[in-house]
Amino acid sequence: MQVDAGTYGALLLGALFASGLSGVFGVQCLLYFKCYPTDKKALKALVVFAWGLEITHTALVWISVWSYFVQHFGEVDYIDHIPTSIALSVMLTATLTFLAHCLFAHRIYYLSEHNWWLAMPVIVLALGRLAAASVSGAEMIHLRSFARFRKQFLWLFSLGLSLSSAVDILITLSLFLLLRKSRRQSVKLNYLIDALLLYTFEIGSLTSAATVASMLCWSTLDKSLVFLGFHFVIGKLYANSLLATLNSRRKLRKARSTAFNDFVNFNVNQSATVSAIQFQNSENQPGESDTRLADSMSDPEALKNGENDTEE
Repeated sequence: MQVDAGTYGALLLGALFASGLSGVFGVQCLLYFKCYPTDKKALKALVVFAWGLEITHTALVWISVWSYFVQHFGEVDYIDHIPTSIALSVMLTATLTFLAHCLFAHRIYYLSEHNWWLAMPVIVLALGRLAAASVSGAEMIHLRSFARFRKQFLWLFSLGLSLSSAVDILITLSLFLLLRKSRRQSVKLNYLIDALLLYTFEIGSLTSAATVASMLCWSTLDKSLVFLGFHFVIGKLYANSLLATLNSRRKLRKARSTAFNDFVNFNVNQSATVSAIQFQNSENQPGESDTRLADSMSDPEALKNGENDTEE
């Protein structure tokens, strides 16, 4: 197999970027346990499990790099060999991706008022992605050659990456539409919902872009492992998106509280101003001030409902 000159460099760069993102993930885990000590045990167990998978993934990436760069240094043909660590890293990437997708599916389920018809397509496609990646990893261990694996299972690996990107797009669109609906129903929380919309778009576009880049390199660069450099990073992006979603709750709750208080203060000030004007004109317009004052006051029940519009 003829090896492209940039293949080794792509593997090394991918491993370095993956390690950097692994450090970011570790910091996010520490922040999570510091800021959310009262979270449910199941959620804490999810974070611990994801952290363990992420550390193992990083170790497998560097075992692979060691195998290519040190253990088999100078053996150009070895680049076609698939170490077991590579195959296992593919499986772990799929597992981390699945965890992140399930978390976002839960968000869709919550925001859609427990509508399984909106959440289930995400879960089904995520399971398909996990299955395709698991079978791909198993076949990599069996075949031990990128050339043979590409010849027999090009479609399967491409399917897994395509499903991952499709789930990202579906999640982004679903959350976008649901949040837009909440925005129309709760005007006073527009700033908070706009922040959620931007956050959703950034997370979805970042993970989807990395997945598409890996898929394109896999499909078009048949004599290069550049796709693997991107694939090293994909799992880290999904892991970080999972923790970033959990850690953003405190900031969003604070923003929601601020927006709620500002809205109440605005209505109180507005009501006081209207009352003063109406008092001055009360002799000319008897009985009308009560109606206008009532119209200017906000509905307490509406405020209560609005406060819970974006709570999660």
